[in-house]
Amino acid sequence: MGDNLPENEKVNVVNQEENFWLEIFKTVAMAVVLSFGIRTFVAEARYIPSSSMEPTLLINDRLIVEKMSYRFNEPKRGDVVVFNVTDKLREENFQANEAFIKRIIGLPGDEVMVKNGKVIVNNEMLKENYIKEKPDYNFGPVTVPENQYLVLGDNRNNSYDSHYWGFVPREKFIGRASLRFWPPQRVGLIDEKPTYIEMPK
Repeated sequence: MGDNLPENEKVNVVNQEENFWLEIFKTVAMAVVLSFGIRTFVAEARYIPSSSMEPTLLINDRLIVEKMSYRFNEPKRGDVVVFNVTDKLREENFQANEAFIKRIIGLPGDEVMVKNGKVIVNNEMLKENYIKEKPDYNFGPVTVPENQYLVLGDNRNNSYDSHYWGFVPREKFIGRASLRFWPPQRVGLIDEKPTYIEMPK
């Protein structure tokens, strides 16, 4: 059929086909760029692979890690943060592309210790409604260096965290865990007063 078209109409058909595929390419390219941009600068989805943040976060929970707030504000005590492995963890053969999730306990300049089942920051005991059980270890006192943070898992006795390997530099932070979107019965914000189902005693 196409062989019977006048030459100028053949050219139009070819141009339309080229324009169609060009538009498809532009659309796909734009989607990739936007997706990369959002994931890099705004937010990304993560899942929980371990029990170290129980009862706040359970294995296979899905959550949104937002990246904007730390561009304008300093991290706060109580924030649940996702961060790249530190140099100390790299020395222990963790891979550069691995990430950890823990709760900020010590801010730069804070003195932190764990003693008799209590976490004490600057000589004041933290009131923690989010931990699975009281820590059964003693730690510190240590002073958190400038531009670094001390982080602990909410499942204090089953968490590989700062009381083992030290502090997290500010530049290692990926973002703040802000919202759990799966499973449906546990959808909710993640903050210093988390919403979660009670773990069995």
